[in-house]
Amino acid sequence: MSAQDMIRETVTTNDVVLFMKGTKMMPQCGFSSRVAGILNYMGVEYADVNVLADAEIRQGIKDFSDWPTIPQLYVKGEFVGGCDIVTEMTISGELDTLFESNGIAFNKEAADKIREANA
Repeated sequence: MSAQDMIRETVTTNDVVLFMKGTKMMPQCGFSSRVAGILNYMGVEYADVNVLADAEIRQGIKDFSDWPTIPQLYVKGEFVGGCDIVTEMTISGELDTLFESNGIAFNKEAADKIREANA
């Protein structure tokens, strides 16, 4: 299976996927840590793909999304964005709306606390 096929299968068979450096329990860069921290705090169930474990996946995800940086968040097969976009969407409430419209379970109180802390 090619890297592109593996990526396509991963984003279509999981509701939420984070391609990141490290794992959700042990991120290995600050940007990946921030996005994983948001998802973990909000109680979102998601698949994590450690791009450091496979150079083909690391480059392949950049080609797949036509986005040059890691981490990359996907919801229901659609590319959402990287660290800055996910952070902005969390603070604005857009991430809540995205999760709600796609039937993704998350802790609304936790999301509100993130916004309060960043007000």
